[in-house]
Amino acid sequence: MAARSGPTVRRRRLGVELRRLREAAGLTAAEAAKAIRGSEAKISRMENGLVSFRAIDVSDLLHAYGITDDARREAVLALAKETRQQGWWHTYGDVVPRWFEVYVGLEAEASHIATFEMLLVPGLLQTADYARAVMQAATPLLADAEIDRAVDLRLGRQKALAADPPPQLWAILDEAAVRRVVGGPTVTRAQLAHLIEMSRRPEITIQVLPFRLGAHAGMGGSFILLGFPDGDNTPEIVYIDQATGSLYLDRPADVSQYRERMDRLRASAHDEDASRRLIVDAMEGVDDDHNP
Repeated sequence: MAARSGPTVRRRRLGVELRRLREAAGLTAAEAAKAIRGSEAKISRMENGLVSFRAIDVSDLLHAYGITDDARREAVLALAKETRQQGWWHTYGDVVPRWFEVYVGLEAEASHIATFEMLLVPGLLQTADYARAVMQAATPLLADAEIDRAVDLRLGRQKALAADPPPQLWAILDEAAVRRVVGGPTVTRAQLAHLIEMSRRPEITIQVLPFRLGAHAGMGGSFILLGFPDGDNTPEIVYIDQATGSLYLDRPADVSQYRERMDRLRASAHDEDASRRLIVDAMEGVDDDHNP
């Protein structure tokens, strides 16, 4: 599989390398922070790839970590320069918070995406009308023009599914996400029909957790696992969306816990054929008298 290597993944790769070098040098994050006249929090953001990198900061850290070989320094500094490039999604900065821009960049460069959704159809599988209805309900103070741009961004994210090669997408939905009427009967039926269509693509797997299952491994809430082509240099990451921010987890113990949770959800959910039948049943059961 050809590697997707945009600025967001490069930031994570550089962050991982800087963390390795710091630990090899036997320095704490607080000690490293003194080298760049910054804070321990800044070192954490750098090592997690959540910020762009200034060449002077990277150079000072390399000096503090005892990296004197010119070729190695130049390679790391070249990578730092590449992290300052901007992805297409940055043009939507007026309607997208900074913390979500980071996620969009990671998603665009992922080779494997596994998502569990409790309440709604995942963004990568939403129709434009469904996405608009979700955004209007979630952010009623946004002007129509801002809603339109946010919808455009969501549709832009979906272009990754048409890449060559496309990422492998595995979506597990609670039955509530399938049964909930969003935007009215017509919009909901079209969304469910789109789910069925997408589920037939070889690189996309859609499973549904039926109500009759009762409590399950995902009761703690929705989450996304992102994997990358060069897993050794860009480790798998867990993304959890929150109302006013987001949580990124990349520590091996944390990722392992969520990977195990995803495996349990896959095992508990309907298989693909049974999931399609449930979605068809939900589509046929949408009440025309339902008001959005």
